[in-house]
Amino acid sequence: MSDTSKIEWTDATWNVVTGCTKVSPGCDRCYAETFAERWRGTPGHHFENGFDLTLRPERLTLPLKWRKPRKVFVNSMSDLFHADVPGEFIAHVFAVMALTPQHTYQVLTKRPRRLRSLMGNREFLTLVDERREQLQPGCGDFAWPLPNVWLGVSVENQKWADIRIPALVDTTAAVRFLSCEPLLGPVDLSTWMPAGHASWRCQGQDCRRFYTGPLQQHCPDCGREGHWSGSHTGNGRPGGQPIGWVIVGGESGHGARPMSPDWARSLRDQCEAASVPYLFKQWGEYQPTDWKVIGRPADKRNVLVGDPIDDLGHRWEMRRVGKGKAGRELDGRTWDEFPKAAVS
Repeated sequence: MSDTSKIEWTDATWNVVTGCTKVSPGCDRCYAETFAERWRGTPGHHFENGFDLTLRPERLTLPLKWRKPRKVFVNSMSDLFHADVPGEFIAHVFAVMALTPQHTYQVLTKRPRRLRSLMGNREFLTLVDERREQLQPGCGDFAWPLPNVWLGVSVENQKWADIRIPALVDTTAAVRFLSCEPLLGPVDLSTWMPAGHASWRCQGQDCRRFYTGPLQQHCPDCGREGHWSGSHTGNGRPGGQPIGWVIVGGESGHGARPMSPDWARSLRDQCEAASVPYLFKQWGEYQPTDWKVIGRPADKRNVLVGDPIDDLGHRWEMRRVGKGKAGRELDGRTWDEFPKAAVS
């Protein structure tokens, strides 16, 4: 728990739960697990139990003491919607968020089905209301969904985008967002972007390129007809709501996997076409050399990443330089866009 944070897209962290269990490849090199396990078995240490899931009820009311508005990342060291976190405990968290409208809360999960289930459950809503009254008797009515709570899911590749995003867009929320970090492959978000905007990938074998813009009958690159993927409605599924913010970042730490520049650029271009805020958090351990290479890299310290970028088989080369040196510039600039509802 900290009332400040070095994470590029938030101001503070609020860890009412610590510890978690892995659910997908994006968890393989979890920074929170690495940190917590360093202290396993140390008597009296906060992480004496390592990364075992642990409720921290003593932290539930801390935001009530913060007067200055801030963006708060809820559970940077866990997942609030883990199956072992009781619904009553989650309701208490939402009650505190309801009582502190000066803050903007960013809740990120890899378990969107439970998120969707609770947000649409009347019994859960009643629990939130009861906890509010216990904390501040006579506090009055409140709006639902909470206007100061943003709900997001982690997406590392297309497989997990297709699994997690449909549940998110069916969830009531003031803002829905994606954290594409660590980004481990290309992701097409066209199905879930706001209505009237989309991006498609031509499925012709001799093309397979992205195009963003108005709906067209033919691919502007190869002229093929009927090879678009995605949806122009931007609704994902009946009743769904679009994505309102996208965060992108590479992987850091021991054993980090490189991120192709094209994966980050594609998401940026999709966001720009749909007027969705885009934040590029970091490259991670690897920095692009801006070299296109066929075969093997000339320098053994470098690696090739992603699919071939042209008919000759060129791939982008990346060099491991460390998170600090790799930085967070994409194509010569930083991308720090936020939804308009963000706390300044």
